[in-house]
Amino acid sequence: MKVGTDGVLLGAWCPVDNNPFSVLDIGAGTGILSLMLAQRSNAEQIDAIEIDENAYEQCVENFESSNWGDRLFCFHAGLDEFMEEPEDEYDLIISNPPFYSEDYKTESEQRDLARFQDALPFEDLVEAAQLLLSENGIFAVIIPFREEERFLALAQDFDLHPFKITRVKGTSTTEIKRSLLAFSFTKKEKIEEDELVIETARHQYTEDYINLTKDFYLKM
Repeated sequence: MKVGTDGVLLGAWCPVDNNPFSVLDIGAGTGILSLMLAQRSNAEQIDAIEIDENAYEQCVENFESSNWGDRLFCFHAGLDEFMEEPEDEYDLIISNPPFYSEDYKTESEQRDLARFQDALPFEDLVEAAQLLLSENGIFAVIIPFREEERFLALAQDFDLHPFKITRVKGTSTTEIKRSLLAFSFTKKEKIEEDELVIETARHQYTEDYINLTKDFYLKM
């Protein structure tokens, strides 16, 4: 699976102000979020879970090939299996969850698993975050903008409160496509909200996007 813009955005944007000791990457794919968090933070324990066997194998290979292999570990498991005997709390939980909730499916079961919400329902994700997050922890996700209102309401039910929201557009003239959301157990008086535009034209990136992601691209 290729590195997608969503993963790069979330990995670069995710708040690490709480200096996390432990990180959990739910639905790790090939491990990009975990690798970015290893680069951005001093977290000593970065756990990832991935259910798809091919993605899991690639994730492990990527972890072992990186400079941070001693801090990274991937579990080959689904979220429900991982939750059966939770051993740790995490200071940061991050997820780029599958999100196509429409009814159509493609010919590739692996691609469907990665991209369709029924593989990792938002309800399960938020419940897991509430259970596994430490008292001062941060939960960060990227989701389709059209799902934002529902996701915020769901998080509220589990006592998770947004403190930072960035809405992402491809260009200044297109609709908002994604929402980057960060939650904690503490309800803030004012939510930090802004907008990010990725391109001015095809492959011509905005200054905001370059400043956010330049540490992770070889050419930018």
